[in-house]
Amino acid sequence: MSVASVRTQPFAGQRPGTSGLRKKVTVFQQPHYLENFVQALFDILPEQVGPVAGQTLVLGGDGRFHNRVAVQTILRMAAANGFGRVLVGQGGLLSTPAASAVIREHGAYGGIILSASHNPGGPDGDFGIKYNIANGGPAPEKITEAIYARTQQIQAYRTLPGAGEVDLQTLGRSELGAMVVQVIDPVADHAELMEKLFDFDAMRAWFAAGHRMRFDAMSAIGGPYARAVLEGRLGAPLGTVVNGEPLEDFGGHHPDPNPAHATELIAALSGPDAPDFGAASDGDADRNMILGRDFVVTPSDSLAVLAANATLVPGYRDGLAGIARSMPTSCAADAVARALGIPCYETPTGWKFFGNLLDAGRATLCGEESYGTGSNHVREKDGLWAVLFWLNLQAATGQSVEALVRAHWARFGRHYYSRHDWEGIPVERADALMAALRAKLPTLAGTTLQGLRLAQADDFAYTDPVDGSVSRQQGVRLLFEGGSRVVFRLSGTGTEGATLRVYLERFEADARQHDLPTQQALAPLIALADEVAAIRQHSGQAAPTVIT
Repeated sequence: MSVASVRTQPFAGQRPGTSGLRKKVTVFQQPHYLENFVQALFDILPEQVGPVAGQTLVLGGDGRFHNRVAVQTILRMAAANGFGRVLVGQGGLLSTPAASAVIREHGAYGGIILSASHNPGGPDGDFGIKYNIANGGPAPEKITEAIYARTQQIQAYRTLPGAGEVDLQTLGRSELGAMVVQVIDPVADHAELMEKLFDFDAMRAWFAAGHRMRFDAMSAIGGPYARAVLEGRLGAPLGTVVNGEPLEDFGGHHPDPNPAHATELIAALSGPDAPDFGAASDGDADRNMILGRDFVVTPSDSLAVLAANATLVPGYRDGLAGIARSMPTSCAADAVARALGIPCYETPTGWKFFGNLLDAGRATLCGEESYGTGSNHVREKDGLWAVLFWLNLQAATGQSVEALVRAHWARFGRHYYSRHDWEGIPVERADALMAALRAKLPTLAGTTLQGLRLAQADDFAYTDPVDGSVSRQQGVRLLFEGGSRVVFRLSGTGTEGATLRVYLERFEADARQHDLPTQQALAPLIALADEVAAIRQHSGQAAPTVIT
């Protein structure tokens, strides 16, 4: 089968963001758009990583609209560029954590994941693509920047124009030119890894004793994984997993598991007859939401509770080497690390920053405030893993989700926490807001704002303790005496305009003050944030679009 070189021209704006390249489906449907990005990736890999000839590539996605078309395109291009084998999930499907597990289990060269994570799907929704390296984690900045530079110079891409579509529904092996295509069970490797980490016998007994759970897969890729493990291997009643069939438009859901978008799940966990435990995962199954009956757990608290109780779980019974959290995530995990006598690393947002720490054995658990939690079992956050961890803790202790969290607050204090998103701000307005805020920083330290004494004001920079690489301008931090914080950061996961994220945190040691409504507890910080950054003035918006 002959290889063709197809003439093309560069597209502007193909720089990968926090988790790859994300654009509207209609952008990716433009002739040559996906091909340019993929060829740019294949062009830079030999220089950045090593020869691709004969190597194994992992491929799959979250099943959103355009996934099947994109998989076929990439298969033809991988064959034309000399890969020896592609492991592709049945139907072109692989969750993001499962893709990481497959890369690691099979010693693959790397993998391409097709997902826009928690962003909406469908013909008018979003699409995305990212590359994961041989450790199973997202490509570091040196690779993503090299991809972008190549996209601005590309003149041609290679493909097999005469190749028909590969049968992705039948498990097994076929050939595409000189390349082997191996269609694999997308669930098996990940499910087997979960069984090695958690006490499945204890969790089976928890269900057998009559405890009930509701897992909302949000009509996304997490459904098959949750059904296979919860209903299949653990014996949860059929129907425990709802919205479990992956759909190209996620059934109209916004597949982002948080209080703003998982309202049906929150309602189902309310009242005396509600299930004992509730959970959800997002579009590509790497995020999680944890609920008890009439009780919602913040992601920051979730990371801290898992870390404090990790030795109750078989895979972590020997303890933790360290904890890592993204800078905007609350300091609840720091308190646990101090008590355990282990380091807590503060990194920029983006799971790729955890990879070096995990590979070097410096961290065991990692988490981000955006509903992402994971460990050294893969190099991605992992929604089902987090849910099983919480299930294991309930089975091991006999305590409810709420009881576990309240016991944690009593020991470590409560970190009230919220994120306010101002979405769809014109990019130039958002950039002007951040520029003005950064210009103010030298004058802020030592001042008193809304009755709070500001101890430090800076623009967060991170020096990787493993390889020494430096990442600057990762978000403006206002750190107050007593443990309160406000963080301002522009998100890299949207596809239209800019999203300003404002992170608000107040530490409260007094157990008598642990039951305040969160927004009430944070009211002085909310007012302060708008005062300092002039958000309404710069954005032209009257209020945040999403509060979580």
